[in-house]
Amino acid sequence: MMKRVLPAVLLLLVLAACSPTETPRSISIIPQPSCVDVDEGQFILNKNTRIYLDEDTPELRRIAGFLNEKLAAAAGFTLAFTDNGMAENIIGLRNAGLPDEAYELMATPRQIFIDYGTGAGAFYGLQTLFQLLPSAIFSTKKVSGVNWTVPCCRIDDAPRFAYRGMHLDVCLHFFDMDFLKRYIDLMAMHKVNRFHWHLTEDQGWRLEIKKYPLLTEKGQWRKETVIGSLSSGIYDGKPHGGFYTQEEVRELVQYAAERYVTIIPEIEMPGHALAAIACYPELSCGLEDHYETATKWGIFKQVYCPKEETFAFLEDVMDEVFELFPSTLVHIGGDECPKASWKQCPHCQGLIKKLGLKDEFELQSWFIQRMEKYINSKGRQIIGWDEILQGGLAPNAKVMSWLGEEGGIKAAQQHHEVVMAPYPKYYLDYWQADPDSEPLAMGGPTTLRTMYEYNPVPEVLTPEERKYIIGVEGCVWTEYMPTPERVEYMAWPRMCAIAESGWTHSRKDWDAFTRRLEAHLARLDELKVGYCDAFYNPFIEFHKDTPYDCVVTISVDAPDAEIRYTLDGSEPTAASTLYTIPFAVNRQQVVRAAAFRDGKQIGKTKYKQM
Repeated sequence: MMKRVLPAVLLLLVLAACSPTETPRSISIIPQPSCVDVDEGQFILNKNTRIYLDEDTPELRRIAGFLNEKLAAAAGFTLAFTDNGMAENIIGLRNAGLPDEAYELMATPRQIFIDYGTGAGAFYGLQTLFQLLPSAIFSTKKVSGVNWTVPCCRIDDAPRFAYRGMHLDVCLHFFDMDFLKRYIDLMAMHKVNRFHWHLTEDQGWRLEIKKYPLLTEKGQWRKETVIGSLSSGIYDGKPHGGFYTQEEVRELVQYAAERYVTIIPEIEMPGHALAAIACYPELSCGLEDHYETATKWGIFKQVYCPKEETFAFLEDVMDEVFELFPSTLVHIGGDECPKASWKQCPHCQGLIKKLGLKDEFELQSWFIQRMEKYINSKGRQIIGWDEILQGGLAPNAKVMSWLGEEGGIKAAQQHHEVVMAPYPKYYLDYWQADPDSEPLAMGGPTTLRTMYEYNPVPEVLTPEERKYIIGVEGCVWTEYMPTPERVEYMAWPRMCAIAESGWTHSRKDWDAFTRRLEAHLARLDELKVGYCDAFYNPFIEFHKDTPYDCVVTISVDAPDAEIRYTLDGSEPTAASTLYTIPFAVNRQQVVRAAAFRDGKQIGKTKYKQM
């Protein structure tokens, strides 16, 4: 058949011309597509529907297989294939020569077609199709009485950024393969295409390296773990460990690739290296007689010493990493490297003199640049946290900006590519609701709205410099996330906001986002995602005024909700005082508030007292 070809430039013009500020209420897709036009009518999907592929390749068969997997679980039937692209009651995938990851979806009462240019575009078009179907399509068991319909519409869509990332630290707490696959599934559902896998830390080494078996025989373990914050001084007395075999890594890399997710491994250097040094003390500056994998959180002075033995070790490690991970990009950390050991180390001080360096910061830059040369020689590129800027940025390095925006701005101004992952804006380990009623977290609060409204392209950059912002990433550090359930609670639904910033071109509209998100939460419910339900709960904030009173503000994320509150200790009802403007309370008054819609409470009652 003749293929419809839409050049990249023309596609962008179309998207710019039709980008909506709000998707129609009947269609609630996250992340928001670039352009949605809704028609009357619907496509009815049933067991007689057929799948049409204009390119009958293994890749397209695999992509279509995701549709049949969902239907088999939720509807109890699968669809056969047809070679007749003119037939009625078909769902078709057609190569229209679109740019990478772009797709067009056309749904009429007779047919649904997803046009694409690459497999990624076909896959993302399918993710959108799933969100056009009833939320029950995400159920893992058969659902009765569902009409499997798709509203008639046309969707033109393409991503804002090439890099749309989600990070997971598996060192502070270890997570098994089943959870990692689920994590990747949720990423792919939201069109997130980079999994930043943090594999080495002071508190544990998680990647099998065959040349250095002690890294996992010994380095995976810490003898116990601090309870509470790093300063509590109380420990659980339980060994904690876990690592991924190279066979498991290859399995996960393939699993992710089939969902168009690239796994970017992180091997920390020169800091956060205590687990490795505990196994091989010769990698340190040798200033201590004993090294042990860390049992609490924080920053540790024991770092890699920049000597030949260390570089030989790191090059050997990277060689095995390259065999496991096809990603061109490799994360080398580079953050939070104390210089105390280097300042006391005769070798380090001699090296600074020999190389004509100014100080230990320039020594770190030399360390990173030496490793970059080796990594580049293997056809790979490095990305690192802001601190790789210290002492001078390696020539070809990309920067992952976490220390606010300053590092990202500086790198972009130097024409280095940047992924924006600033704390606390994109740090999912920060509280998302009132800390007084939430489990321990790193800091905050950093609410859903904060994450949604953050603009990852700093206004201070010129139009030319803004081109170097290549993406965004949500970061999940797991000091206070010992279980998969806790990770999901902290990551969702806030990661929906980050995913939308990474994908969507149109201007942000908080009210429209929350309406779409409320429908989207039903999908997460079907998947049994234990997301934070603060979306429906009032957020009560006290603002200091005098020693005897505070000014109170109350907000709620759920759209079309009103807040009712009491000050006399009673439970709020639909007849209680309506919150409209801030008010003052004294020390004895307790603010109790709940959100209501159509006279019915939709979330939990929250309370706060001075």
